[in-house]
Order: sequence, then structure tokens, then C-alpha cells
Amino acid sequence: MHVHAAPTGADAKRTTSVLRFSLAATLAYVVVTFVAGLRAHSLALLSESGHNMSDFLALLLSFAAVYFQSRPADPSKTFGYHRAGVLAAFVNSATLVLIALWIGVEAVERLSSPVVVHPRLMMVVAAAGVVMNGVIAALLWRVASDVNMRSAFIHMAGDTLSTAAVIAGGAGILLTGQNWIDPVLSLMIAGLILWSSIGIVRETLNILLEGTPRGVSLAEIRSGMEEVEGVVDVHDLHVWSLGSQSRALSCHVTIADIPPSESACILVKLNHVLKEHFHISHTTIQFEHICCEEVEGCVVPPEEMAGGQHHHGHAH
Repeated sequence: MHVHAAPTGADAKRTTSVLRFSLAATLAYVVVTFVAGLRAHSLALLSESGHNMSDFLALLLSFAAVYFQSRPADPSKTFGYHRAGVLAAFVNSATLVLIALWIGVEAVERLSSPVVVHPRLMMVVAAAGVVMNGVIAALLWRVASDVNMRSAFIHMAGDTLSTAAVIAGGAGILLTGQNWIDPVLSLMIAGLILWSSIGIVRETLNILLEGTPRGVSLAEIRSGMEEVEGVVDVHDLHVWSLGSQSRALSCHVTIADIPPSESACILVKLNHVLKEHFHISHTTIQFEHICCEEVEGCVVPPEEMAGGQHHHGHAH
């Protein structure tokens, strides 16, 4: 599950309507599966309730992306609200990890001490879930104009299949009377929740800690920038994520001692390379013509005390 840039205009209104319906239907199903799981003594249904809660959170994050994308930056939030969804994703996915671990512990206990379940109730509730998830997946497919909504569609389509597995599990218990099928099925669903949640925790934590975005090579970026005519050296290079798909860069670039009008051309070329080849559009580039050395994480010229000056250039 990922948080991406949201659609705008008429598409945003249509997408918002679909997401509102999907959120309401999914939340209702979470409540139904939880209550039914308690009544049927089915850990698989309780697991499915937790799994569908992850669906609800995924849809909620997509909804938040549509909303926050439309909010401009302001003096108190100069980068805008890109990380609101990222923070929510981190908290939600960390909670889901705990839920998955709880399901796993309960399933192991039930394997050693089987509990009689009610397979017919399992199958009825799961069948309703297949219909609901299928309808939501179809609606999301119709508005899947961007990668955010496509990821939501794939998430719901995959959950339609996992809910169908609960029906198969109920049928298996009904035909064989083997109650161990329920905790085994629960372990599989818990594994699915854990696998997807840990991936989100890692991705969002890296963004919140301003780590280098996944798949980004600083060496390649530095090399690409240094190929621009007029660039002598690139150092103090930092790349981080504002949101899951929005990257920012800051660096120092050594150039010859040339007039600002000439350095402006270099700046345009650098930003073109960064945007076209590395998908980085928010940059802060500092030009200098004095050899610098790094001191406690900051780059300063060795002649600074002697009156050396930097030549600055910024791009946003």
C-alpha cells in the first residue's frame, strides 16, 4: 500500500465520491465480520476483520491524498501537507503489525486447543465480503486514472481473493469437520497483513527520517549533474522525500568564477537533468567557486575567515 499524488479537478470529485462509498461499505463490513467472528468462534473471520481494516485504512489514505493534495503550502507548512498521509500510514501500519502478531499467537494456541467453529456463518459473511470487495474494486477500476487509485484497486482485488479463501475454509470445515482449518487460514491472512504492513512501516519511516528515497542512487545523481557543462564538482548532496512520490534535493556545486548570467544557464541545465532523469523537481542548489571542506556536517570554505565568499544560486 502506497500514498501517491492524487487526481485533480472533475476526476478528483468523482474519485472522492467513489472513495466515500468504499470507506462506508468497508467499515460496515469490518464491524459485521468482527461481530460474526465472535459469534461463530472463527479466528479466520476475526482475521478477515483485521485484514479489511487494513483495506479501510488504505482507502482512507487515498482519500487523504486527494484532500491534502489540494491544500497549498502556507507560512507555517512551507512544504505543504505531503507528509500527513505518510504519518498516518506509519501509525496505521505499525498498529496492523501488532494485530497480525496477535492473530498469529491466537492461531497457534487454537492449533493446540481447537475451538468448534460455525462454518455456515463463516461462509455467509465471507460471501458478502466477496461481493462488497468486488463492487469496490470495479468502482476503483473506473477511476484508476493515476497510480494512487490503481494501487487501491489492486489492494481491493487481492482482498476479494483472500475473502474467497475464507469461504473455501468454511466449506472445508463443513465437509471434513476439521476445525484446524480455521487457525491455519488465520495464519495465512495474518502473514498477508504482516508482509504488507512491514513494507509500509519501512517505507514511511524512511520518509519521516528523511532517508534517501528507495531506488535513488546518489552516485548516479552526482554523476549526472557533473556531466553538465560548467560543473566542476558536486558535494554536500542530499536527497529526501517530501511525500511518497515527491522528492527534494539540496547540494553545493562548484563552478568557475563566472558572472551570475552565465551561472543561471548552468542552473537551468542542472534542473532539467534532475527533473527528466531523476524525477526531482524541488531543488536548492548553491553555487560556489571556492574549494570547500566539510566541518561537522556543514560545508565551509577554508578561507572563510580570510574573507572568502560564496556565489549562491537557488532553484525551487
